[in-house]
Amino acid sequence: MTRDNSVLMDDDEEKGRRERPAWEEPPTRIGLAAKGTILAIALLAILFPVWIVLITSLSDAETIRSTGGLVVWPEGITLDAYQELLKGGQVARAMWVSIGVTTIGTAFSMAISILAAYGLTRMGSLGHRPLLFTMMGTMFFGGAGIIPTYLVVQELGLMNSYGALILPMAVNVFNILVLRAFFMNVGQELIDAARIDGASEFRILWQVVLPLSRAVLAVISLFYAVAYWGNWFAGFIYIQEQDKLPLQNVLYQIVVRRERPTGMSEMIASNQVPSLAVQTAVMILALLPVAILSPFVQRHFKKGMLIGAVKG
Repeated sequence: MTRDNSVLMDDDEEKGRRERPAWEEPPTRIGLAAKGTILAIALLAILFPVWIVLITSLSDAETIRSTGGLVVWPEGITLDAYQELLKGGQVARAMWVSIGVTTIGTAFSMAISILAAYGLTRMGSLGHRPLLFTMMGTMFFGGAGIIPTYLVVQELGLMNSYGALILPMAVNVFNILVLRAFFMNVGQELIDAARIDGASEFRILWQVVLPLSRAVLAVISLFYAVAYWGNWFAGFIYIQEQDKLPLQNVLYQIVVRRERPTGMSEMIASNQVPSLAVQTAVMILALLPVAILSPFVQRHFKKGMLIGAVKG
């Protein structure tokens, strides 16, 4: 290679480096240190309040009295608040209500969303485009609204029933569109091969499409489960009986309205179980299922959301 050619190649490489955007450059040590510091501060800001709530829920009356409120350092650890809450009173019943509503509601919503999303991938199906644009339109206009939804629930006789906690939020158009985009990326040759072998549309969905869509199914299931578990508003406007209230509404009564859980009034009044420990224990019980499930779904989150939402 001649000297002139070598000089030209060096100039081209230097020009390419100059034209590369700043965000494509490898991070410097200072940049890595700054990112690590920011992430550490953000993580501390998230976990520190949770730590305080957890330690307070595990503290005895003497420790809470000596600190004057929330506890930061663990002393006098006891499980009395959790044991009393889970003995079968109002909080334990509300937990079972929330678990049942979340489990049944998530399964029901996923069944509807999967069938709707797969049907919308069949381009030649009857009313495909009008139905698709109608569903997309609800995302821009906010759906039916609170008052019409309340009137529909009332006319259907669902007031003060568990159905009122599930049916009004059973379908989420955004989740259906994400599923549809993911299903459309499944290889058409696989579907054609299954159809040639005589498989029905339901069998193609069950044995071909769903096994290849586990990532997006895990993410959408988490979305529905978190929505059902944290749905305070439905219990507030549709449920009047205390026995049918989900955990979030009982949490509101205990923490915000400072009501004592049924069956624990005497123990709180006698300070056998501190009121603050009971309040923070209910917070932890409300947070626990989501905190347990999220790590198992996290590895699917990036693939499920990015592939399902960007492609197609």
